[in-house]
Amino acid sequence: MSDALARPAEAAGSSPTARKAREGPPSPRSNAVVAVLAFAGIVVALMQTLVIPIVPELPKLLDAPASDTAWAVTATLLAAAVATPVVGRLGDMFGKRRMLLVSLGMLIVGSVVCALSDSLIPMILGRVLQGLASGVIPLGISIMRDELPAERLGSATAMMSASLGVGGALGLPTAALIADNFDWHVLFWASAAMGVVALALVPAFVPESKVRTGGRFDLVGGIGMAVGLVCLLLGISKGADWGWASGTTVGLFVTSVVVLLAWGWWELRTEQPLVDLRTTARRQVLVTNLASIAVGFAMFAMSLVLPQLLQLPAATGYGMGKSMLIAGLVMAPSGLVMMATAPVSAAVSKARGPKVTLMIGALIVAAGYLLNIVLMSEVWHFVLVSCVIGAGIGFTYGSMPALIMGAVPASETAAANSLNTLMRSIGTSSASAIAGVILAQMTTDFGGYALPSQNGFKVVLAVGAGAALLAFAVASLIPRQQPAQVGAPHAAAEPAQAAVKS
Repeated sequence: MSDALARPAEAAGSSPTARKAREGPPSPRSNAVVAVLAFAGIVVALMQTLVIPIVPELPKLLDAPASDTAWAVTATLLAAAVATPVVGRLGDMFGKRRMLLVSLGMLIVGSVVCALSDSLIPMILGRVLQGLASGVIPLGISIMRDELPAERLGSATAMMSASLGVGGALGLPTAALIADNFDWHVLFWASAAMGVVALALVPAFVPESKVRTGGRFDLVGGIGMAVGLVCLLLGISKGADWGWASGTTVGLFVTSVVVLLAWGWWELRTEQPLVDLRTTARRQVLVTNLASIAVGFAMFAMSLVLPQLLQLPAATGYGMGKSMLIAGLVMAPSGLVMMATAPVSAAVSKARGPKVTLMIGALIVAAGYLLNIVLMSEVWHFVLVSCVIGAGIGFTYGSMPALIMGAVPASETAAANSLNTLMRSIGTSSASAIAGVILAQMTTDFGGYALPSQNGFKVVLAVGAGAALLAFAVASLIPRQQPAQVGAPHAAAEPAQAAVKS
């Protein structure tokens, strides 16, 4: 009984170690923790964009049909969806830094497997292992909550959360440059090398958190969530290829609904669930996660539409006729804008609360897409638009961890942040499927080939703006917080104390 009472107290951050870490002034040690964790997040985000420049060449490189080589992308998506919540829960139970190191280890092994592969099966295996590293960013945010002073936490978590967008924006031109000038295997050797650097830096500068839940891992819950998510995301990502009304696609969606309902029933009845659905059902957590789906949906339109418009032939009348490298360089400044926006996002959250920050970010993203609808005739138009959208993403990504951490006990931080990351991924996957359908239906003939029409791209941009406005509307339903509590580690004390009383 005493252990049960002690655990929430520790989760609330009342241990001497936690108090010392949070009440002390910012130090070079804190700066090193932030820098190393942000670097690890960027490395993982780079991995996700690594194969984009070589996707059209994969059938030739791997001697396999294009329908099969597409699994080099899909496998990573599915592995990340399963790994993110599971690794987050394991981090809460057995140590966040430990699971961070395990994730980076899988990234390195997966990168080496891909670098050594010349056929489809090893490539898919390597990409699965790389996808299993996707829990690095939510784990990093959770470590920051446990280790950093309260006054430093907001800007640090905003920077860590933005590292996903930063890595994605910088990864595209870097990968294109490597693919154009070196053997394609160098892409994966570079990923492995950066993973090794991150793996060496983490134990040197990042302490292991003392905040843990212990207990037994919910294996049934893990399997149920994995099956449900794989069926859902597989149906979303492959539905256009298989046919949305095909027996396979419909069967996957039906299976997903049945399995996830059964999983929810199990999670509510087991003593140590993989995901505490009662915590997840709290209004602030639930509404933030719903807004995250809309934000993830809105974010993807930029990475889908802008590169295509930049690379389509100029003879179409709306394409820019640029190379993949130039397209990547045009979008790269958006990553720098996300990084620069992180401290601004934290300052707004501190002054007005993360709810306001999320709403501002959603409006900026919507404005960026609407701007792109009328400005798409010059390269500088795309630089401007990507920077505006990047600023909005920086605001939204910086606010969501603060909202989640302000509503959950410290002992559930990694699992809660991981679930929030998963919600964004579901939104992104849904956007990819819907945008693919729109562009496939709205085409124009160009030299005997069907290409997406300019109006098709404008419709996708309008849908992206609509998703951002939906995120704004959903975020307005988040309960108002006192600005002083935003992102503060002690904000979870009340939920923890409530757990003791119950």
